[in-house]
Amino acid sequence: MRHPLRHLHRFAPRTLRGRLSLIALTTATLLMVILTVVFNTVVRHRLDREADDELRTRAAAVATTVDTHTGTVRVLETSNDTLLDANVWIYAGTRLLEGPPTHSGTLTRAADALAAHGVRGCATVAAHAPIRLCAEPVRGHRAPAMVVTALDLSPYRSSARTLLLGSFALDAVMLACTYALTRLAVGRALRPVRTMTDQATQWSAVASDERFGGTDRPAELAVLGASLDALLDRIRAVLRHERQLTGELSHELRTPLSRIVAELDWWRARPRSAAETRAAHEVMAEAARSMRTICDTLLAEARDGIPTAPGTAEVLPVLRRAVDALDVPARLEVTVTGEDAPLRAGVQPALLERIVSPLLANALRHARTRVTVTVHRRAADGVRVEVTDDGPGVPEWFAGALFQPGRRADPGDGHGGAGLGLPLARRLARSAAGEVSHDPEHGPGARFVVTLPAG
Repeated sequence: MRHPLRHLHRFAPRTLRGRLSLIALTTATLLMVILTVVFNTVVRHRLDREADDELRTRAAAVATTVDTHTGTVRVLETSNDTLLDANVWIYAGTRLLEGPPTHSGTLTRAADALAAHGVRGCATVAAHAPIRLCAEPVRGHRAPAMVVTALDLSPYRSSARTLLLGSFALDAVMLACTYALTRLAVGRALRPVRTMTDQATQWSAVASDERFGGTDRPAELAVLGASLDALLDRIRAVLRHERQLTGELSHELRTPLSRIVAELDWWRARPRSAAETRAAHEVMAEAARSMRTICDTLLAEARDGIPTAPGTAEVLPVLRRAVDALDVPARLEVTVTGEDAPLRAGVQPALLERIVSPLLANALRHARTRVTVTVHRRAADGVRVEVTDDGPGVPEWFAGALFQPGRRADPGDGHGGAGLGLPLARRLARSAAGEVSHDPEHGPGARFVVTLPAG
Protein backbone atom coordinates (compact mmCIF):
# COMPACT_ATOMS: atom_id res chain seq x y z
CA MET A 1 0.00 0.00 0.00
CA ARG A 2 1.39 3.37 -1.00
CA HIS A 3 1.78 6.02 1.62
CA PRO A 4 -0.57 9.00 0.98
CA LEU A 5 2.27 11.49 1.54
CA ARG A 6 3.95 10.16 -1.58
CA HIS A 7 1.05 11.46 -3.65
CA LEU A 8 1.33 14.88 -1.99
CA HIS A 9 5.06 14.90 -2.68
CA ARG A 10 4.34 14.87 -6.41
CA PHE A 11 2.62 18.26 -6.14
CA ALA A 12 5.42 19.86 -4.08
CA PRO A 13 7.45 22.52 -5.90
CA ARG A 14 10.64 21.15 -7.45
CA THR A 15 12.63 24.38 -7.20
CA LEU A 16 14.17 25.81 -4.06
CA ARG A 17 12.50 29.12 -4.85
CA GLY A 18 9.08 27.47 -4.98
CA ARG A 19 9.65 25.48 -1.80
CA LEU A 20 10.82 28.49 0.20
CA SER A 21 7.88 30.52 -1.11
CA LEU A 22 5.47 27.73 -0.10
CA ILE A 23 7.00 27.53 3.38
CA ALA A 24 6.69 31.31 3.79
CA LEU A 25 3.08 31.21 2.53
CA THR A 26 2.16 28.36 4.91
CA THR A 27 3.77 30.09 7.87
CA ALA A 28 2.07 33.40 7.06
CA THR A 29 -1.29 31.63 6.63
CA LEU A 30 -1.09 29.99 10.06
CA LEU A 31 -0.03 33.25 11.68
CA MET A 32 -2.78 35.27 9.99
CA VAL A 33 -5.47 32.71 10.88
CA ILE A 34 -4.45 32.88 14.53
CA LEU A 35 -4.34 36.68 14.51
CA THR A 36 -7.67 36.88 12.68
CA VAL A 37 -9.39 34.58 15.18
CA VAL A 38 -7.94 36.46 18.13
CA PHE A 39 -8.82 39.87 16.63
CA ASN A 40 -12.42 38.93 15.82
CA THR A 41 -12.88 37.33 19.23
CA VAL A 42 -11.74 40.54 20.90
CA VAL A 43 -13.96 42.63 18.60
CA ARG A 44 -16.99 40.43 19.30
CA HIS A 45 -16.35 40.66 23.03
CA ARG A 46 -15.97 44.42 22.75
CA LEU A 47 -19.26 44.79 20.85
CA ASP A 48 -21.04 42.74 23.51
CA ARG A 49 -19.60 45.04 26.17
CA GLU A 50 -20.87 48.07 24.27
CA ALA A 51 -24.32 46.50 24.00
CA ASP A 52 -24.35 45.84 27.76
CA ASP A 53 -23.26 49.43 28.46
CA GLU A 54 -26.07 50.69 26.22
CA LEU A 55 -28.62 48.54 28.07
CA ARG A 56 -27.45 49.67 31.49
CA THR A 57 -27.51 53.30 30.40
CA ARG A 58 -31.10 52.90 29.27
CA ALA A 59 -31.95 51.03 32.49
CA ALA A 60 -30.47 53.86 34.58
CA ALA A 61 -32.57 56.37 32.62
CA VAL A 62 -35.74 54.31 33.17
CA ALA A 63 -34.89 53.90 36.88
CA THR A 64 -35.31 57.66 37.33
CA THR A 65 -39.03 57.24 36.58
CA VAL A 66 -39.53 54.61 39.28
CA ASP A 67 -40.49 55.75 42.83
CA THR A 68 -39.75 53.36 45.73
CA HIS A 69 -39.78 55.81 48.66
CA THR A 70 -43.44 55.41 49.66
CA GLY A 71 -43.19 51.71 50.36
CA THR A 72 -44.75 50.77 47.07
CA VAL A 73 -43.22 50.76 43.63
CA ARG A 74 -44.89 53.07 41.16
CA VAL A 75 -43.93 54.47 37.78
CA LEU A 76 -43.95 58.24 37.50
CA GLU A 77 -45.38 60.01 34.49
CA THR A 78 -42.73 61.59 32.28
CA SER A 79 -42.78 63.80 29.26
CA ASN A 80 -40.75 61.20 27.34
CA ASP A 81 -42.75 57.98 27.42
CA THR A 82 -40.72 56.47 24.60
CA LEU A 83 -38.34 55.07 27.23
CA LEU A 84 -41.14 52.75 28.39
CA ASP A 85 -42.06 51.73 24.88
CA ALA A 86 -38.61 50.54 23.80
CA ASN A 87 -38.34 46.99 25.21
CA VAL A 88 -38.37 47.95 28.88
CA TRP A 89 -39.84 45.89 31.72
CA ILE A 90 -40.35 47.31 35.25
CA TYR A 91 -40.88 44.92 38.16
CA ALA A 92 -41.93 45.38 41.77
CA GLY A 93 -40.17 42.38 43.23
CA THR A 94 -41.16 39.71 40.75
CA ARG A 95 -44.44 41.38 39.74
CA LEU A 96 -44.45 43.06 36.33
CA LEU A 97 -45.62 46.68 36.51
CA GLU A 98 -44.84 47.93 33.04
CA GLY A 99 -43.80 46.24 29.81
CA PRO A 100 -43.44 47.10 26.15
CA PRO A 101 -46.75 47.39 24.25
CA THR A 102 -45.70 44.69 21.83
CA HIS A 103 -43.50 41.93 22.98
CA SER A 104 -43.06 38.22 22.48
CA GLY A 105 -43.61 35.68 25.17
CA THR A 106 -40.02 34.51 24.84
CA LEU A 107 -38.60 37.94 25.71
CA THR A 108 -41.05 38.39 28.56
CA ARG A 109 -40.16 35.02 30.07
CA ALA A 110 -36.46 35.88 29.79
CA ALA A 111 -37.09 39.25 31.45
CA ASP A 112 -39.12 37.53 34.23
CA ALA A 113 -36.24 35.12 34.82
CA LEU A 114 -33.71 37.95 35.12
CA ALA A 115 -36.00 39.89 37.49
CA ALA A 116 -36.57 36.81 39.64
CA HIS A 117 -32.85 36.64 40.45
CA GLY A 118 -33.06 40.10 42.00
CA VAL A 119 -29.50 40.98 41.06
CA ARG A 120 -27.76 42.72 38.23
CA GLY A 121 -27.24 40.45 35.21
CA CYS A 122 -27.55 39.99 31.43
CA ALA A 123 -28.63 37.22 29.08
CA THR A 124 -28.96 36.70 25.35
CA VAL A 125 -32.14 35.27 23.85
CA ALA A 126 -32.18 33.81 20.33
CA ALA A 127 -35.62 34.77 19.03
CA HIS A 128 -36.14 35.75 15.37
CA ALA A 129 -32.98 37.83 16.00
CA PRO A 130 -30.45 37.75 18.82
CA ILE A 131 -31.72 39.93 21.71
CA ARG A 132 -29.66 41.02 24.67
CA LEU A 133 -31.45 41.62 28.01
CA CYS A 134 -29.94 43.22 31.10
CA ALA A 135 -31.49 43.57 34.57
CA GLU A 136 -30.65 46.61 36.72
CA PRO A 137 -31.95 46.95 40.37
CA VAL A 138 -33.55 50.27 41.29
CA ARG A 139 -31.95 51.74 44.39
CA GLY A 140 -34.56 52.24 47.10
CA HIS A 141 -35.01 51.81 50.82
CA ARG A 142 -38.53 50.44 51.23
CA ALA A 143 -39.66 48.53 48.14
CA PRO A 144 -37.45 46.45 45.80
CA ALA A 145 -37.77 47.21 42.08
CA MET A 146 -36.03 45.91 38.94
CA VAL A 147 -35.71 47.38 35.44
CA VAL A 148 -35.01 45.00 32.52
CA THR A 149 -34.06 46.43 29.13
CA ALA A 150 -33.65 44.63 25.81
CA LEU A 151 -31.56 45.45 22.75
CA ASP A 152 -31.44 43.91 19.28
CA LEU A 153 -27.92 42.61 18.65
CA SER A 154 -28.34 42.32 14.87
CA PRO A 155 -26.43 45.56 14.08
CA TYR A 156 -23.59 44.49 16.37
CA ARG A 157 -23.43 41.00 14.88
CA SER A 158 -23.57 42.51 11.40
CA SER A 159 -20.61 44.72 12.26
CA ALA A 160 -18.75 41.68 13.60
CA ARG A 161 -19.42 39.73 10.39
CA THR A 162 -18.33 42.69 8.29
CA LEU A 163 -15.08 42.90 10.25
CA LEU A 164 -14.58 39.14 9.87
CA LEU A 165 -15.09 39.27 6.10
CA GLY A 166 -12.84 42.31 5.90
CA SER A 167 -10.19 40.44 7.89
CA PHE A 168 -10.36 37.48 5.50
CA ALA A 169 -10.10 39.78 2.50
CA LEU A 170 -7.12 41.56 4.05
CA ASP A 171 -5.54 38.19 4.88
CA ALA A 172 -5.94 37.06 1.27
CA VAL A 173 -4.31 40.25 -0.01
CA MET A 174 -1.51 39.97 2.53
CA LEU A 175 -0.89 36.31 1.67
CA ALA A 176 -0.77 37.09 -2.04
CA CYS A 177 1.68 39.92 -1.38
CA THR A 178 3.72 37.69 0.95
CA TYR A 179 3.99 34.95 -1.68
CA ALA A 180 4.89 37.39 -4.46
CA LEU A 181 7.46 39.26 -2.35
CA THR A 182 8.96 36.00 -1.07
CA ARG A 183 9.39 34.64 -4.58
CA LEU A 184 10.93 37.96 -5.65
CA ALA A 185 13.28 38.10 -2.64
CA VAL A 186 14.29 34.44 -2.92
CA GLY A 187 14.80 34.84 -6.66
CA ARG A 188 17.07 37.83 -6.12
CA ALA A 189 18.91 36.00 -3.34
CA LEU A 190 19.46 32.92 -5.54
CA ARG A 191 20.52 34.92 -8.59
CA PRO A 192 24.20 34.92 -7.54
CA VAL A 193 24.00 31.14 -7.03
CA ARG A 194 22.62 30.69 -10.55
CA THR A 195 25.34 32.96 -11.90
CA MET A 196 28.03 31.03 -10.04
CA THR A 197 26.61 27.75 -11.34
CA ASP A 198 26.70 28.99 -14.94
CA GLN A 199 30.24 30.28 -14.49
CA ALA A 200 31.39 27.01 -12.92
CA THR A 201 29.87 25.05 -15.82
CA GLN A 202 31.59 27.29 -18.35
CA TRP A 203 34.94 27.27 -16.57
CA SER A 204 34.95 23.49 -16.06
CA ALA A 205 34.31 22.91 -19.79
CA VAL A 206 37.44 24.81 -20.82
CA ALA A 207 39.63 24.19 -17.73
CA SER A 208 39.80 27.92 -17.08
CA ASP A 209 41.98 29.50 -14.38
CA GLU A 210 39.08 31.70 -13.23
CA ARG A 211 37.94 31.11 -9.63
CA PHE A 212 35.33 32.51 -7.22
CA GLY A 213 37.65 33.12 -4.26
CA GLY A 214 38.66 36.66 -5.23
CA THR A 215 35.14 38.14 -5.13
CA ASP A 216 33.58 39.62 -2.00
CA ARG A 217 30.40 37.63 -1.29
CA PRO A 218 28.14 36.84 1.71
CA ALA A 219 29.39 34.13 4.03
CA GLU A 220 27.10 31.42 2.62
CA LEU A 221 28.09 32.16 -0.97
CA ALA A 222 31.76 32.40 0.05
CA VAL A 223 31.56 28.81 1.35
CA LEU A 224 29.81 27.75 -1.87
CA GLY A 225 32.48 29.54 -3.90
CA ALA A 226 35.26 27.76 -2.01
CA SER A 227 33.60 24.39 -2.66
CA LEU A 228 33.18 25.19 -6.35
CA ASP A 229 36.81 26.34 -6.55
CA ALA A 230 37.97 23.04 -5.06
CA LEU A 231 35.75 21.14 -7.51
CA LEU A 232 37.10 23.18 -10.44
CA ASP A 233 40.66 22.49 -9.31
CA ARG A 234 39.94 18.76 -9.24
CA ILE A 235 38.29 18.89 -12.66
CA ARG A 236 41.24 20.81 -14.06
CA ALA A 237 43.67 18.31 -12.54
CA VAL A 238 41.69 15.43 -14.08
CA LEU A 239 41.62 17.13 -17.49
CA ARG A 240 45.33 17.92 -17.27
CA HIS A 241 46.09 14.34 -16.28
CA GLU A 242 43.94 13.07 -19.15
CA ARG A 243 45.71 15.31 -21.66
CA GLN A 244 49.08 14.35 -20.22
CA LEU A 245 48.30 10.63 -20.44
CA THR A 246 47.07 11.04 -24.02
CA GLY A 247 50.20 12.94 -24.97
CA GLU A 248 52.47 10.43 -23.26
CA LEU A 249 50.81 7.49 -24.98
CA SER A 250 51.12 9.24 -28.31
CA HIS A 251 54.75 10.10 -27.59
CA GLU A 252 55.74 6.58 -26.53
CA LEU A 253 53.78 4.74 -29.22
CA ARG A 254 55.26 6.82 -32.04
CA THR A 255 58.56 4.87 -32.21
CA PRO A 256 57.19 1.28 -32.36
CA LEU A 257 54.45 2.40 -34.71
CA SER A 258 57.05 3.97 -36.99
CA ARG A 259 58.96 0.67 -37.01
CA ILE A 260 55.81 -1.20 -38.06
CA VAL A 261 55.12 1.30 -40.85
CA ALA A 262 58.74 1.16 -42.03
CA GLU A 263 58.75 -2.65 -42.12
CA LEU A 264 55.49 -2.70 -44.08
CA ASP A 265 56.83 -0.17 -46.58
CA TRP A 266 60.04 -2.16 -46.97
CA TRP A 267 58.14 -5.44 -47.40
CA ARG A 268 55.80 -4.00 -50.06
CA ALA A 269 58.57 -2.27 -52.00
CA ARG A 270 59.36 -5.47 -53.97
CA PRO A 271 58.77 -9.22 -53.67
CA ARG A 272 60.44 -10.74 -50.59
CA SER A 273 61.60 -14.19 -49.77
CA ALA A 274 59.97 -16.29 -47.08
CA ALA A 275 62.88 -15.63 -44.73
CA GLU A 276 62.67 -11.87 -45.27
CA THR A 277 58.91 -11.99 -44.73
CA ARG A 278 59.35 -13.93 -41.46
CA ALA A 279 61.98 -11.41 -40.31
CA ALA A 280 59.64 -8.51 -41.12
CA HIS A 281 56.84 -10.22 -39.25
CA GLU A 282 59.10 -10.73 -36.25
CA VAL A 283 60.08 -7.05 -36.22
CA MET A 284 56.43 -5.97 -36.42
CA ALA A 285 55.42 -8.45 -33.70
CA GLU A 286 58.16 -7.14 -31.43
CA ALA A 287 57.00 -3.55 -32.08
CA ALA A 288 53.42 -4.56 -31.32
CA ARG A 289 54.51 -6.22 -28.06
CA SER A 290 56.40 -3.04 -27.23
CA MET A 291 53.25 -1.00 -27.84
CA ARG A 292 51.25 -3.28 -25.56
CA THR A 293 53.90 -2.98 -22.85
CA ILE A 294 53.87 0.80 -23.18
CA CYS A 295 50.07 0.93 -22.84
CA ASP A 296 50.05 -1.45 -19.86
CA THR A 297 52.81 0.47 -18.08
CA LEU A 298 51.40 3.96 -18.58
CA LEU A 299 47.81 2.96 -17.83
CA ALA A 300 48.86 1.12 -14.67
CA GLU A 301 50.79 4.15 -13.48
CA ALA A 302 47.93 6.50 -14.39
CA ARG A 303 45.35 4.53 -12.39
CA ASP A 304 46.85 4.98 -8.94
CA GLY A 305 50.30 6.49 -9.39
CA ILE A 306 52.23 3.27 -8.57
CA PRO A 307 52.99 0.18 -10.66
CA THR A 308 50.37 -2.53 -10.17
CA ALA A 309 52.94 -5.35 -9.99
CA PRO A 310 56.26 -4.38 -8.34
CA GLY A 311 59.22 -6.49 -9.43
CA THR A 312 62.92 -6.51 -10.21
CA ALA A 313 64.85 -6.06 -13.41
CA GLU A 314 68.44 -6.70 -14.43
CA VAL A 315 69.50 -3.25 -15.52
CA LEU A 316 72.11 -3.92 -18.25
CA PRO A 317 69.98 -6.31 -20.38
CA VAL A 318 67.03 -3.91 -20.22
CA LEU A 319 69.23 -0.97 -21.25
CA ARG A 320 70.72 -2.90 -24.18
CA ARG A 321 67.24 -3.92 -25.32
CA ALA A 322 66.07 -0.30 -25.09
CA VAL A 323 69.04 0.81 -27.24
CA ASP A 324 68.38 -1.91 -29.81
CA ALA A 325 64.75 -0.77 -30.10
CA LEU A 326 65.84 2.72 -31.20
CA ASP A 327 66.91 3.78 -34.66
CA VAL A 328 70.54 4.78 -34.02
CA PRO A 329 71.98 7.03 -36.76
CA ALA A 330 75.10 5.65 -38.43
CA ARG A 331 77.15 8.68 -37.33
CA LEU A 332 76.62 7.90 -33.63
CA GLU A 333 78.33 5.42 -31.36
CA VAL A 334 76.23 4.14 -28.43
CA THR A 335 77.89 2.22 -25.61
CA VAL A 336 76.28 0.59 -22.57
CA THR A 337 78.69 -0.16 -19.72
CA GLY A 338 78.35 -1.36 -16.15
CA GLU A 339 79.84 -3.49 -13.42
CA ASP A 340 80.55 -7.14 -14.03
CA ALA A 341 78.25 -8.22 -11.18
CA PRO A 342 74.53 -8.21 -12.10
CA LEU A 343 72.80 -5.02 -11.04
CA ARG A 344 69.11 -5.26 -10.25
CA ALA A 345 66.63 -2.41 -9.82
CA GLY A 346 63.43 -2.73 -7.82
CA VAL A 347 61.13 -2.05 -10.78
CA GLN A 348 59.57 -4.10 -13.55
CA PRO A 349 61.67 -4.43 -16.72
CA ALA A 350 58.95 -2.73 -18.79
CA LEU A 351 58.84 0.22 -16.38
CA LEU A 352 62.63 0.55 -16.39
CA GLU A 353 62.60 0.57 -20.21
CA ARG A 354 59.92 3.26 -20.26
CA ILE A 355 61.97 5.40 -17.84
CA VAL A 356 65.20 5.17 -19.79
CA SER A 357 63.80 5.26 -23.36
CA PRO A 358 62.95 9.00 -23.40
CA LEU A 359 66.43 9.82 -22.08
CA LEU A 360 68.06 7.68 -24.80
CA ALA A 361 65.87 9.20 -27.52
CA ASN A 362 66.74 12.69 -26.29
CA ALA A 363 70.47 11.86 -26.24
CA LEU A 364 70.38 10.38 -29.79
CA ARG A 365 68.59 13.48 -31.05
CA HIS A 366 71.17 15.95 -29.72
CA ALA A 367 74.46 13.99 -29.70
CA ARG A 368 77.16 14.75 -32.28
CA THR A 369 79.18 11.49 -32.27
CA ARG A 370 78.70 9.55 -29.07
CA VAL A 371 76.10 8.48 -26.46
CA THR A 372 77.19 6.65 -23.33
CA VAL A 373 74.98 4.75 -20.89
CA THR A 374 76.67 3.85 -17.62
CA VAL A 375 75.27 1.84 -14.72
CA HIS A 376 76.61 2.14 -11.15
CA ARG A 377 75.68 0.68 -7.83
CA ARG A 378 74.55 3.56 -5.63
CA ALA A 379 75.83 2.63 -2.17
CA ALA A 380 73.70 -0.27 -0.89
CA ASP A 381 70.24 1.11 -1.49
CA GLY A 382 69.92 1.57 -5.22
CA VAL A 383 71.11 1.79 -8.80
CA ARG A 384 72.35 4.81 -10.72
CA VAL A 385 72.03 5.03 -14.51
CA GLU A 386 73.77 7.88 -16.37
CA VAL A 387 72.86 8.80 -19.97
CA THR A 388 75.50 11.13 -21.45
CA ASP A 389 75.85 12.72 -24.90
CA ASP A 390 78.37 15.07 -26.49
CA GLY A 391 75.79 17.45 -27.92
CA PRO A 392 75.30 21.16 -27.21
CA GLY A 393 73.86 20.48 -23.76
CA VAL A 394 70.90 22.10 -22.00
CA PRO A 395 70.79 25.92 -22.17
CA GLU A 396 71.21 27.43 -18.73
CA TRP A 397 68.09 29.55 -19.09
CA PHE A 398 66.02 26.45 -19.88
CA ALA A 399 67.25 24.21 -17.05
CA GLY A 400 64.39 25.21 -14.73
CA ALA A 401 61.71 24.22 -17.29
CA LEU A 402 63.42 21.04 -18.47
CA PHE A 403 60.92 18.66 -16.82
CA GLN A 404 57.78 20.71 -17.44
CA PRO A 405 55.33 18.97 -19.83
CA GLY A 406 55.15 20.52 -23.29
CA ARG A 407 58.26 22.73 -22.88
CA ARG A 408 61.10 22.62 -25.43
CA ALA A 409 64.24 24.73 -25.58
CA ASP A 410 64.00 25.15 -29.36
CA PRO A 411 60.56 24.29 -30.83
CA GLY A 412 61.92 24.96 -34.33
CA ASP A 413 64.83 22.51 -34.23
CA GLY A 414 63.24 20.27 -36.86
CA HIS A 415 62.14 17.20 -34.87
CA GLY A 416 58.55 16.38 -33.95
CA GLY A 417 58.92 15.99 -30.19
CA ALA A 418 56.13 17.24 -27.96
CA GLY A 419 58.21 17.95 -24.86
CA LEU A 420 56.71 15.02 -22.92
CA GLY A 421 59.57 12.48 -22.78
CA LEU A 422 61.59 13.90 -19.89
CA PRO A 423 58.54 14.71 -17.71
CA LEU A 424 57.22 11.19 -18.32
CA ALA A 425 60.57 9.61 -17.36
CA ARG A 426 60.68 11.60 -14.11
CA ARG A 427 57.05 10.80 -13.24
CA LEU A 428 57.51 7.08 -13.84
CA ALA A 429 60.75 7.04 -11.82
CA ARG A 430 59.10 8.83 -8.91
CA SER A 431 56.22 6.37 -8.99
CA ALA A 432 58.84 3.68 -8.27
CA ALA A 433 60.49 5.69 -5.45
CA GLY A 434 63.24 6.82 -7.82
CA GLU A 435 64.25 10.06 -9.52
CA VAL A 436 65.38 11.48 -12.86
CA SER A 437 67.56 14.59 -12.78
CA HIS A 438 69.84 16.68 -14.97
CA ASP A 439 73.49 17.12 -14.01
CA PRO A 440 74.20 20.85 -14.59
CA GLU A 441 77.91 20.41 -13.78
CA HIS A 442 78.59 18.09 -16.73
CA GLY A 443 80.01 19.50 -19.92
CA PRO A 444 80.33 19.59 -22.76
CA GLY A 445 77.08 17.88 -23.67
CA ALA A 446 74.31 16.76 -21.33
CA ARG A 447 74.06 14.12 -18.65
CA PHE A 448 70.80 12.77 -17.19
CA VAL A 449 70.89 10.61 -14.07
CA VAL A 450 68.31 7.96 -13.11
CA THR A 451 68.32 6.68 -9.53
CA LEU A 452 66.18 3.64 -8.64
CA PRO A 453 65.88 1.45 -5.54
CA ALA A 454 67.82 -1.79 -5.57
CA GLY A 455 65.99 -4.98 -6.41
